[in-house]
Amino acid sequence: MELKRLTEHIWYMPYETERDRPNLGYVKGDNWSLAIDAGHSEAHTKEFYALLEKENLPLPALTVLTHWHWDHTFGMHAVNGLCMANAKTNEYLLEWKEKIEKNGAEVFFAIHESIGREYSGGAEVIVKQADIIFSGESTLDLGGCSVKILQTEAPHTDDSTLVYIEKDKTLFLGDSTCDDFFAGIKRADLCEKLSDTIKKINPEICVEGHWTPVDMQDTLNDLMSE
Repeated sequence: MELKRLTEHIWYMPYETERDRPNLGYVKGDNWSLAIDAGHSEAHTKEFYALLEKENLPLPALTVLTHWHWDHTFGMHAVNGLCMANAKTNEYLLEWKEKIEKNGAEVFFAIHESIGREYSGGAEVIVKQADIIFSGESTLDLGGCSVKILQTEAPHTDDSTLVYIEKDKTLFLGDSTCDDFFAGIKRADLCEKLSDTIKKINPEICVEGHWTPVDMQDTLNDLMSE
């Protein structure tokens, strides 16, 4: 696995289907850097950091979560610096933390077979909440690089967060364009709302959670497909 450079300020560790690992984003400003999503497990997070160190890139001071799903968040206990999420994401993380502590990791492994592959070495499943909670929209200045973080309605889950790197015209969407994982449906009204949000932002590059970076129209086509 190699770290890929996308733009002047952005790198990413590519997704992997077998263990259901999403793209992990990295944004470097003049003063500090942030990551987008925390990884599926401690192993995933550490592999990401090893790639950053190989390129002499500083570890992120902040990790922003796109939504609560395990493949994007259960590596949080191994991140460098702080984690940031919306309140709804934090509620889901607490719910699953308590569920696993009460019922054991089996309740988590039962969700999907890819989880067992990610944790095949017998690693402990550790769930934690974010350190910083935001609501609505927030803008971060990394130094010569402004990053906008915004909550949005989306078909995949009701706690979706988008991350837009303005100077690079690049939008990280997490899995927001996908159908609801648990219900297996893709509500047309939520697709329309997310489509309107994306068009308003008007990015040149879109990075979905489990796909290669594409242009905005490609993402909109994917979003609106049945």
